[in-house]
Amino acid sequence: MKNPFDIMKQVQHMQERAQHLQEELAAMEIAGESGGGLVRVTLDGKGSMKGIRIDPSLMRPEETEILEDLIVAATTDAKGKVEAQMHSKMAELTGGLPLPPGMKLF
Repeated sequence: MKNPFDIMKQVQHMQERAQHLQEELAAMEIAGESGGGLVRVTLDGKGSMKGIRIDPSLMRPEETEILEDLIVAATTDAKGKVEAQMHSKMAELTGGLPLPPGMKLF
């Protein structure tokens, strides 16, 4: 059986790494695009929107519905990329060990 102090050190080390990872994710900027790049949405690593760029050619009243759809698609694309990065960073943190379903470290 492992020494309880060694286990405590490992837990503390993992917590420190988790904190560093949270800071790293918050600093990330990940872009999603739609419409062949006509709409670009930028999210931080936690999924908060940081910016949006819309090509001026879409700024016409008759294009409103298309523009709305493109914004949703670009946001969905960016969100998927954020989640992929988060899963990748989580795998680094846990050493590739799978966490039980529903368990999150942050």
